[in-house]
Amino acid sequence: MMISKLLLPTYRQMLNALSSWLTKAQAQIDKADTLMSARLAPDMFPLSTQVRFACYQAHEGTYRLQNCPLPATLEDLASEGRSGGERPGTIAEAQTRIDEALVFLDSLDEGSLNSGAARPVSLELPIGIAFDLTGEQYVRDWALPQFYFHIMSAYTILRNQGIELGKADYVEHMFAYQRTGTEPTS
Repeated sequence: MMISKLLLPTYRQMLNALSSWLTKAQAQIDKADTLMSARLAPDMFPLSTQVRFACYQAHEGTYRLQNCPLPATLEDLASEGRSGGERPGTIAEAQTRIDEALVFLDSLDEGSLNSGAARPVSLELPIGIAFDLTGEQYVRDWALPQFYFHIMSAYTILRNQGIELGKADYVEHMFAYQRTGTEPTS
């Protein structure tokens, strides 16, 4: 399996979409930074955390596939995300985190990710549960689902707060494949 051909474009496309949603939010409402504290439910993390965790997931998966320890800067990002309720930050700060993740993804050696497909990956969660997977299983069953969870949560929080977003905003990368002459008529 060419993990890099699945993982890297997915991370890039959805992080770029997330950035676009935040830009639209700024254009649509005054004091858009207040959105960073918005939640779907009292026991869920706020938008600020969803953005940070999406960025964290894009980093984490690649380090694990390369069998590299997670750097301290990544733990700082996770900690920043966990404290997002107390210190939500601004949309500009969220955009910076997204930009940092995109630059990081562009710096990766695709071959080192692909060689991790069969490599054992040990995933230990802070709550004490541990999982043993192959790199391919890790990508399919953890890395991508976790990433999409945080991306979708961010999208849903923004929609819930009245930001005008639609399906086309979620899959804006698909327009690169649109067949000429198939534009909507109404």
